[in-house]
Amino acid sequence: MKLAAVQMISGPDVAPNLATAGRLIAEAAAAGAQLVALPEYFPLIGATDADRLAAREVDGAGPIQDFLAATATKHGLWLVGGSIPLMAEDPAKLRNSCLVFDPQGKRVTRYDKIHLFGFNKGDEAYDEAATIERGDQVVAFDSPLGRVGLAICYDLRFPELFRAMAQLPNPVDLLVLPAAFTETTGRAHWEMLLRARAVENQCYVLAAAQGGQHPNGRITHGNSMVIDPWGEVLARMDKGEGVVIAELNRQRLVDTRASLPALKHRIL
Repeated sequence: MKLAAVQMISGPDVAPNLATAGRLIAEAAAAGAQLVALPEYFPLIGATDADRLAAREVDGAGPIQDFLAATATKHGLWLVGGSIPLMAEDPAKLRNSCLVFDPQGKRVTRYDKIHLFGFNKGDEAYDEAATIERGDQVVAFDSPLGRVGLAICYDLRFPELFRAMAQLPNPVDLLVLPAAFTETTGRAHWEMLLRARAVENQCYVLAAAQGGQHPNGRITHGNSMVIDPWGEVLARMDKGEGVVIAELNRQRLVDTRASLPALKHRIL
């Protein structure tokens, strides 16, 4: 069963970003991918706060959601729609939401980013809580590829979120993480955190990232990758637009968990 991570360098305008996403999803489908993940904020990045708020959609309706449903149907695959801006309870904020569609274009689940990025290092600073309303629900869903858990970007730093998904007797087989890691934090921590999440939860990790210099000058780390339950990186892309593809081998899951039954050894 093939997995694909789409890597993009999204700009501030929705239409060209959707066109790019469509082209790269088609490439992944042609290579045989059965589940494809887009990066965080694939429809727009580098926009002003006002632009992001203006692009919000009502849950269940809007051109970005229509695109995701139609594209999943067109290619007959599971599509993890990176993240998109949806309306929040606070009218001055948005929800950073990941929507999943099945091969018939039916929405299966929604995850709202729980942990909001804050970073201040002189001339580089971010405060997601100023414009984003955080979610509060841990989300995993069942698919033909196994049980799939969802997280977004900064969530990666909080292992307790992933432990909450990995409860026996139904641990997750795959973690999907759309992201737009900064170059500064990504260069330091991205790969080690992804591999740690794969090893400690004995599952595959599919990380789909923004990767390159955006029109506003921001540089995202990229390095979209697929990691197996032993922590081995099966495929990756450094910077630029493209598709990263690898296979999810169910026997690899079974063998890893049988030889080192760490999930069963958990005390806390």
